[in-house]
Amino acid sequence: MKALIQRVTSAKVTVGDELISSIGRGFCVLIGLSHDDTIKDVEYIAKKLLSIRLFDDGNGKRWQRNVKEENLELLCVSQFTLYNRLKGNKPDFHLAMQGPDASNLYNTLLKKLGEQYSEEKIKDGVFGAMMQVHIQNDGPVTIEIESPRSAKSVSEEVVANVS
Repeated sequence: MKALIQRVTSAKVTVGDELISSIGRGFCVLIGLSHDDTIKDVEYIAKKLLSIRLFDDGNGKRWQRNVKEENLELLCVSQFTLYNRLKGNKPDFHLAMQGPDASNLYNTLLKKLGEQYSEEKIKDGVFGAMMQVHIQNDGPVTIEIESPRSAKSVSEEVVANVS
């Protein structure tokens, strides 16, 4: 499982002309699910999202506080394209989890974040929809994290394809 974290001053998701979700200061997080992700990957990513220190401490010292300490929001957006491979100039998404399995695991992540933090602070888009994500990046600060299980699986597959 991958999470591309963008520290934002604001973010929103629309589908067509309809506003789906919006947040003020916090994180906009693009979530990619690998075909072999499990609840262990969800637990790892949820813990990291809530504990990663990307905010100043108020005294000018950087990288000291997390979203929970700052009482900020998270806007999560499912993004299967994070698990891409280029075949020539065309992206291939065979490593991404598909359909109902992906939807269920993504919703499990949202639920886990709500349980460990606050349901009201966790927003999301529309799974599987063509969304427009509007962000005001703060910094800019963009960090990618990946669960160890996924990283190992992708690395093993790369080695297998090279052999």
